[in-house]
Order: sequence, then structure tokens, then C-alpha cells
Amino acid sequence: MPAVDKLLLEEALQDSPQTRSLLSVFEEDAGTLTDYTNQLLQAMQRVYGAQNEMCLATQQLSKQLLAYEKQNFALGKGDEEVISTLHYFSKVVDELNVLHTELAKQLADTMVLPIVQFREKDLTEVSTLKDLFGLASNEHDLSMAKYSRLPKKKENEKVKAEVVKEVAAARRKQHLSSLQYYCALNALQYRKRAAMMEPMLGFAHAQINFLKKGAEMFSQSMDSFLSSVADMIQSIQVELEAEAEKMRVSQQELLSVDEATYTPDFDLTTPQINRNLIQKAGYLNLRNKTGLVTTTWERLYFFTQGGNLMCQPRGAVAGGLIQDLDNCSVMAVDCEDRRYCFQITTPNGKSGIILQAESRKENEEWICAINNISRQIYLTDNPEAVAIKLNETALQAVTPITSFRKKQESSCPSQTLRNSEMENDKIVPKEAVIVPEVEELIAPGTPIQFDIVLPATEFLDQNRGGRRTNPFGETEEDTFPEAEDSLLQQMFIVRFLGSMAVKTDNSTEVIYEAMRQVLAARAIHNIFRTTESHLMVTSQALRLIDPQTQVSRANFELTSVTQFAAHQENKRLVGFVVRLPESTGGESLSTYVFESNSEGEKICYAINLGKEIIEVQKDPEALAQLMLSIPLTNDGKYVLLDDQPDDSDGSPSANRGAESEA
Repeated sequence: MPAVDKLLLEEALQDSPQTRSLLSVFEEDAGTLTDYTNQLLQAMQRVYGAQNEMCLATQQLSKQLLAYEKQNFALGKGDEEVISTLHYFSKVVDELNVLHTELAKQLADTMVLPIVQFREKDLTEVSTLKDLFGLASNEHDLSMAKYSRLPKKKENEKVKAEVVKEVAAARRKQHLSSLQYYCALNALQYRKRAAMMEPMLGFAHAQINFLKKGAEMFSQSMDSFLSSVADMIQSIQVELEAEAEKMRVSQQELLSVDEATYTPDFDLTTPQINRNLIQKAGYLNLRNKTGLVTTTWERLYFFTQGGNLMCQPRGAVAGGLIQDLDNCSVMAVDCEDRRYCFQITTPNGKSGIILQAESRKENEEWICAINNISRQIYLTDNPEAVAIKLNETALQAVTPITSFRKKQESSCPSQTLRNSEMENDKIVPKEAVIVPEVEELIAPGTPIQFDIVLPATEFLDQNRGGRRTNPFGETEEDTFPEAEDSLLQQMFIVRFLGSMAVKTDNSTEVIYEAMRQVLAARAIHNIFRTTESHLMVTSQALRLIDPQTQVSRANFELTSVTQFAAHQENKRLVGFVVRLPESTGGESLSTYVFESNSEGEKICYAINLGKEIIEVQKDPEALAQLMLSIPLTNDGKYVLLDDQPDDSDGSPSANRGAESEA
């Protein structure tokens, strides 16, 4: 028999989102099996009912054959042969009735009864254990929430001891219920195979016994097949017994662990702390602001992936990005009279998120791991060795900074530490030189933005400065006054896929490489959500407009668009490179990737036409020559492309995507 999927009992105590996600697959399989079993049972009961009906029918037929003799036919003379023949048929039917009755009994015992027992015993047990597991999980969550709210005052030691005892009991109860639930689900994978085949085996044997005179119709291969099925069921039963014994022994071993496994913050004096971690995972409490002065704490599962801090809620399939840890800082803080809190600060000095660990050991290990990751040592050949060298730097973040003087002292480390940091900053991963062609286009490790989160005016504020943003979400350019005077105005429905900084705009290869990296990053991080916008192409700028509010999300001057191209294979992918000035006096290059409802070549054609209009606007004759080269429709509109978009949904924005007005 092929191997079956099993839940690992060793992961029951950790209760991570990955384990819960795998558990949901087993629960979905159990639910599907329950529905199928009910349908199968209805079909078998129908067969059994038909067989009982056959018994009653043959019994009635035999009586009717004998009743022929008792009929007072007016012309019944000479019916002696008919009567004797019918008597013989009546005996045959009686014998058949005995066989049918025996067949009905065999069907009830060997076909209907096993599937009923499987449904009432095994499936009901799984459902009951699921409910118990849910209750134990809820009780554990409540106890952990109560434990997390414990203050640090010493006079509450009695209350603390009671809460810790309650947490340990709830965690043990959850562990026991999860082990029983996992074992039942694992055993169900074996039982369902036997439960599906055993009733049909009984049905087949019952039919063979009924058809004694037709036994020769069943070939030797059928007999061997039925015997093989019987052997298979027997082997499954043997495997089930062995697996049940193995799970029982494993369950006893897992439940015989030390009490420290269930008790949080068991060793307060000398916890064993690993300060050389380059990755970390576990449950933390996340501080969320719900008002000006009110906050809430949410217990979530966090893990590090490369240079990112990820968060995965319980029941979610994959995690989401919470914080970029590269070049960030982390320190222990005092927050709302809660213990073991630490804060992550972004490289630009803005306060980031505040998290709470469940123990001193977890608190210090998270701080050390984030410190190690922030220095990008995970990119080196031997991250653990580099982490050991940076151990002294990581220890500085363990102590909360509670005064301005301490903060100044921490900002002036020793010369030895500074030299150590300079040496580690020079470490460059060898993998960065594998594909030099890609490095010339996009710097390795360049972050990707998957959503346009800033309105157009904020976008201009960051790059050019000096403009205000309406606090009600509308921009000063919502009315698009220049669009009315523009010689070109064309609208496309697009979905923003991502943007990233690039190093050059000399060729369209940088756009193709950006498309590849954006699509690969979406696939790796399971990012499927996209933001739909209306892309308006005018002879002056490219605008991304919110289709619901008509508010401008982003605005790019057409003169700043240096490259644009559509994907060579996926015709709906289009991208362009924008060169924008920075506040420092330099210039930045960014590539924006979109998916269009129409072909990307149409957008490229419109952008190219807009740039040509800009070039010839100073020469009226050249401008007229360019406008005359574009065909007109009957209503006086310029048709940019010969073919109309075949995926238009009939909306005004889709219709305008095929034409532009002059």
C-alpha cells in the first residue's frame, strides 16, 4: 500500500500556523470523507432495501403461483399441466426466496453494518475530538492573554503563580487534546481505506454465494482479485495496529516531558540564551493603536525570512511582511507595565512596532536575532561566525534605554566595536557576482513595492517638495485641467504589479528584468492581490487614477519616462522607467510594472505618440503633420490603433481606451 500523509505529533505542542494549516487539510479531508460516507451509505441502504423488496416479491410470487389452482375458472378444464408446472415454479421461487432472504441478511451484515460502524464510531470520534481540541485551544488562548497582562510588581507574586499554574494546566490540556486529535486523524487515513473496500468485499461475497449455479461465470482472476482485496484489508488492519501502537508509545514519550516545557519563563535566574541566531520564529504580542491613547495587544505568530520580519495569523496559508529588518535597530522598552517588550526602529529613526515576548529568554533571543539580521550577516558565507563577532553589539539592545544620557552613551560605542562593524560591513556575498548582466540593470536585494500607497501629491512631495495634501484624500489635481488642453488623452484599465529602483535606463532589458523579479517575488511570497487603476496617457503626463473616487494615485511627467516596453511573450504586461529628481540633488530611476486589460503595445504606442507630440509642439507645421498621420473616426476622434480592444467590458473607461480626442 502507498504511504499515507500523517500529522507530526512532535509539532502538536508548538501549535504553529504551519501545523494548523496542515491540520486544516486533514480536517477538510475528514469533512469530505463524512459527506461521501453518508452518500455511500444511502446507496448501500437502497441496495439493501431493494433486496428486501425482492424477498417480499418472490414470496408473494410463490403464493400467487399456488393460488392459481384455487381460482374458479369457468373454463378451467385441462389446466392440470399448468397447475403442476406452476407448483414446480412455486418451489423454485420458494428456494430463490430463501436465497434472497439469506442474501439480504448477508448484505446487512457485511455491507451496510461496516459502513454504519465506520460513520458512527470513527467519524464521530474525529468530530468529538475536534470540538475538544477547539475548546482546549480557546482555553489556552484565554490563559495566555491573562498571563500576558501580568504586571511586574513583586506584590503580585501570588497572583502570578496562580496564573502561571493556570497557563501550564491549559497548555497541557491543549497538548493532550491535540495529540489525541492528531492520532485520530492519522488513524482515519488508514481506516477510510479499509472502510471503503470492506463493504464492497462483503457485497461481492454475498452475491457469489447467492449465484451458486453461476459461480463458473466468475473467472479465476476474479477469485484471485477478491482474495487479494481480502489480503489487502488484512494488511491494512495489521498496519493500523502497528501504527496505533507506535503513536501510543510516542504519545506517552511526548507527555512525559519536563514541566518546564509547559511553563513560560520557567528559569528566571539563568536562562540559556542563544545570542547567535540569524533566524527566529514564535508567538509574540503585537501592540496596535486603536485611538489616540488606547491600544490593544494581539497574539500572532512571527518568523524571520531573510531580512524580513513576517507575521502569519492562525489559519492563514502564508505569512505577510511586517517589517524590513535591514539596517533597523531594536531595543528593549518599558511599555504599558508589560514585561519583555522590545521595539523595532526603522533606519530613518521612525518608531516601528512594539512586540512582547512570553519570557525573558524569548525576549533576549528575539532582540539578538533581529540585531544580527539588521546587519545583513545572513548574506555572508558563514553567518553564525559573523554573528558571534557581533555578539557584543547585540547585547547593547537587551537593556532598555530609559534616559537621555544612556541613549547618548549607547550612540558612541568604542573604537574596537566600530572597527568590528566596519569589517563586517565589507562582507559581500559571493552569490552577488554570479550574473553580472543582471547587476548592471538592478542592484541585488533591491526592495519591491507591491502597491501604490501614496496619492499623487504625496508622491510629488517626496520627490519635488513644497506642495500640500488635502486631508480629505483628494489631490489638487483631481480635476486634471491640463487633460482638457492636451492633444492626446487615452485611458487604459491596468493593475499595478510592482515597482523597484533600477540602475540604468539605457535599454528595455531593465524593464524585462524588473518584470521577471516582480512576478517571481509575487509567486514566492504568495501575493495575489492587485490594485486596479485607470492609466490616463496624455501628451503631458501619465496618471494613475482610482476608478472609484477618480482621485489621482500617481502622476509621472511624460518627459521623465525614459523607457517603456511590453513583455515579449505575455502581451498584457507593460512597464516603463521613470527618472525623477531627488531632494539630495541627484536623480533616481524606478521601473513600474503593470498588467493591462488590453495589449501592452497599445499603451506603448500611446506613450510614444505623446512623446512625439512633446517633441513637435514647438513646430506647428510638424505638429499638424503628425496629427494628419493619425486616422479619424466619423465623430472626429483620433484612433491610435487599428484594432479595437476585444476585452472591453462596455464601461466608459474601457471605451476610451481605444480612442483619443484631439
